[in-house]
Amino acid sequence: MRINRTDLADLGTFVAIARHRSFRRAGLALGVSASALSHALKAMEARLGVRLVNRTSRSVTLTAAGEDLLASLDAPFAAIGSALDVLNRHREPAEATGRIRLNVLEHASTLLLAPVLPLFQARHPRVEIDVRVSNDLLDVVETGADAGIRYGGTVPQDMVAQRLSADLRWVVVGAPGYLDRNGTPDHPSDLLAHRCLRIRLGDESLYRWEFEKGSEALALDVPGAVTIDNTQFALTLAMSGGGLAYLPEPCVGPAVARGDLRIVLADWAPTGAGFHLYYPGRRQLPTGLRLLLDLIRAVKPLGL
Repeated sequence: MRINRTDLADLGTFVAIARHRSFRRAGLALGVSASALSHALKAMEARLGVRLVNRTSRSVTLTAAGEDLLASLDAPFAAIGSALDVLNRHREPAEATGRIRLNVLEHASTLLLAPVLPLFQARHPRVEIDVRVSNDLLDVVETGADAGIRYGGTVPQDMVAQRLSADLRWVVVGAPGYLDRNGTPDHPSDLLAHRCLRIRLGDESLYRWEFEKGSEALALDVPGAVTIDNTQFALTLAMSGGGLAYLPEPCVGPAVARGDLRIVLADWAPTGAGFHLYYPGRRQLPTGLRLLLDLIRAVKPLGL
């Protein structure tokens, strides 16, 4: 069967919809409206005489024919993307083009990307960067991202992971006024008598604050009336005397230096795994992403 330009465009549209399971997300990835994708797919189905997608107001699923078509097209389209990316590598770094889509944790966005992106933009002005900041455990393939950034140990086993930072120390902090009124804990068990800002994880579970000293290790379900999943909110509440917060030390460094917060239980502070970039092993690393990875490792905003 002879393939023309229209066929290739339609197949590319179908692959995007099938991968994202959403007309809106596929449209964002392709730079077109969801309605335009819907019309294009309907025209393709009419021309082929086969229904490929089942649509409802809440979901997009593939028919059996759609599943078969995706299975046949997924690898070839990934190979085409890799081939174009290889071609992109022949350009001078300053002339690199393309778009990087990242899913990153909140801590990674502020501690790792924010110090590096201005320099990256100056060096590679033609590379677009689309960053989704979320503490939810998102699937980078399902969301159409090129890669994600998580703490080591939480990267899915079927992904390629590359370290981006040194390991991080986690500390408990409180405002001087709060500590003067409520006392300074000397042992993690003393936290049971304090107001703590509890942490909700991306899977909706509550994080148990971890502590280490010598061979002793503890994980406490700390008390507190407030549960949060945002670092800036935690810092603001802690500085206003709302309770004790548990955060990576780089997050609290400026507030501690100003005297707005004090670190407590410093000799119990554990070290956790640093940030890792991760992406599907079957994909070629896009040129823009490779350049960003190289720059993060050169700048070392969190050490390496």
